[in-house]
Amino acid sequence: MAKTVQGIRGMNDVLPSEAHRWAYFERTVQDWVRSYGYQAIRMPILERTELFVRSIGEVTDIVEKEMYTFTDELNGEQLTLRPEGTASCVRAAIEHNLLYPGPQRLWYWGPMFRHERPQKGRYRQFHQVGIEALGFAGPDIDAEHIVMCARLWRRLGLQDLRLELNSLGSAEARARHRTKLVAHLEKHVAVLDDDARRRMHTNPLRVLDSKNPALQDMIAAAPRLADDLDEASAEAFSALQASLRAAGIAFSVNPRLVRGLDYYNGTVFEWITDRLGAQGTVCAGGRYDGLIGQIGGKPAPACGFAMGVERLLALMAECGVAVPEDQPDAYVLRQGEAALPWAELVAETLRDAGLSAVLHCGGGSFKSQMRKADASGARYAVIIGDDEALSRMVSVKALRGGTQQAQARVSPQAACEIIKSG
Repeated sequence: MAKTVQGIRGMNDVLPSEAHRWAYFERTVQDWVRSYGYQAIRMPILERTELFVRSIGEVTDIVEKEMYTFTDELNGEQLTLRPEGTASCVRAAIEHNLLYPGPQRLWYWGPMFRHERPQKGRYRQFHQVGIEALGFAGPDIDAEHIVMCARLWRRLGLQDLRLELNSLGSAEARARHRTKLVAHLEKHVAVLDDDARRRMHTNPLRVLDSKNPALQDMIAAAPRLADDLDEASAEAFSALQASLRAAGIAFSVNPRLVRGLDYYNGTVFEWITDRLGAQGTVCAGGRYDGLIGQIGGKPAPACGFAMGVERLLALMAECGVAVPEDQPDAYVLRQGEAALPWAELVAETLRDAGLSAVLHCGGGSFKSQMRKADASGARYAVIIGDDEALSRMVSVKALRGGTQQAQARVSPQAACEIIKSG
């Protein structure tokens, strides 16, 4: 016997037992973004590699170690499975002139890919919901994004999420801070681990994000970006905090909060939980005012955020959120030669009335079919034998709650009303 082909580690199947949770989450998100006026956009999962090198940053972990990149044999182009969605969304907006009529509120949902060691909450194929506001300059849109998140957490029934904020300032402010930070790191080079030494001159801000316990004292003593913040960024950050206080949203300022993608500037934020262990960040984002110009568009301000679907679903489970299963309204049983075609017509009548109906296939006694009807989770059994078929009627039996007695023979239309009202 041939060896069974297994799935790729870190790229997981979503089985029927879990798919209803994903569907519930997606429906909730669709209603949520619609309530804020965001329009859907869908981008391909493959992009030219240069898009991510130019946007995320050549010396980031994502570009250096985590991207799935290959050469297209047809034309020799370097292509990459998207590791995140913002760069793709901005590329699409530039390519199709979406900003020509004015600022745009966009959202998307889909798989992302990073080649890293799989662990709970960290997969090679993972899914994100992304929100992007292109062409908006003021801190009011930053506040909207954070308020949006808080509303979604309430709708999903999530608990124990905390919000952390920081401002990365302008490019000039970061350049001033970078000089001081590199000098600090060089002074403490003896305590740096290999990653920190590698990043010290190429991406020193990322050293501040290290979780290595041996570096925490050195990180705590490092120069603070807040001390070099430009006036405009400081004012925008203060205005954002005032808006969040007015909205009743608790937060803390974390001066060591940085993002792993080079395109961020100004305000950045993360929603974090302690319920998921090491992978506690479930949503993160901020401003990326230079990105549109950086990848070839007319310079325009922008900001956005992304949330990890797998992590949020795991948090929903940790919080005990009950998700209704997608169970059929009716299970149509049939037995007898005349019953077979009539049952098919009845099932279609139920569906025409907006009900979901499973039509039994494969034969078997009414007793065995009833067991399958009960196992399906359907609320009602619609029973059709030759007698019902000849009279163009059906019998209806409630399977969940209420009376379990079969109704007298009724028309298919009457059966629809019974099921709808039950």
